[in-house]
Amino acid sequence: MQIMVGRADAAPSFALRHFIVEPGGHTPRHSHPYEHEVYVVAGSLAAECDGSVKEVSGGDVLLVPSGAVHQFVNQSSSPARFLCVVPLESDCGEDVPGS
Repeated sequence: MQIMVGRADAAPSFALRHFIVEPGGHTPRHSHPYEHEVYVVAGSLAAECDGSVKEVSGGDVLLVPSGAVHQFVNQSSSPARFLCVVPLESDCGEDVPGS
């Protein structure tokens, strides 16, 4: 995970994070008490949100609702990249991998 904009940039409210999920890789399956928005930059991912799985690829946008259990899995042979916007004061701050 790379922080593109965050506390170090004096962002007052949100952090913009960049993730690369290698082939066969995944983010942690987890939930948190805030929503976040995801933009898939490249590649394809299986996006799970509260038990429902949707295939997403470059150009797709997702809303992960507050409290939803979610995970991104790369079942392809190419790396996938996505951007994720989270509240700056979220409980995962800028130190926890996954989205």
